[in-house]
Amino acid sequence: MAYAVGHISGGHFNPAVSFGLWVGGRFSAKDLVPYIIAQVIGGTVAAAILYLIYTGKADASVGGFASNGFGEHSPEKYNFLACALIEVVLTALFLIVIHGATDKRAPQGFAPIAIGLALTLIHLISIPVTNTSVNPARSIAVALFADGWALEQVWFFIVFPIIGGVLGGFIYKFLLESKD
Repeated sequence: MAYAVGHISGGHFNPAVSFGLWVGGRFSAKDLVPYIIAQVIGGTVAAAILYLIYTGKADASVGGFASNGFGEHSPEKYNFLACALIEVVLTALFLIVIHGATDKRAPQGFAPIAIGLALTLIHLISIPVTNTSVNPARSIAVALFADGWALEQVWFFIVFPIIGGVLGGFIYKFLLESKD
């Protein structure tokens, strides 16, 4: 998708990325709210399509519908702190990769590959812990179609990825970006 629409939207479909790019000085504050609204709407449309496909099966049981969870709703029952840490740290690292791959000093044209591989690794690491959010729009979207506990916990998957995104943007801007 980054190659397909990156030239139109910057290729970020994630509010935590938008916040991290804003803190890093790569995104305008005036665009935050419209982007986040579009990201949540896009995620919800995608989740609705998946919901309609999945519930087209005779014995379908929606359950958590790939929602994120902590505590008893964590895939491997990780506690609140472990889940908060993984969401903050991995989202921060994701923003550092995004900033680094799109830095003017980075090789041109390869950012979507580096970003996509980083996101793949993030999922491989954190699916057992939280079912991987790092994206509040994704978390909100599937929670709308899941059992009630998902909406009760969705705040967590809004707050901690955004903290991680802001932290990653801050780290890159103030510690890693060239001062030239």
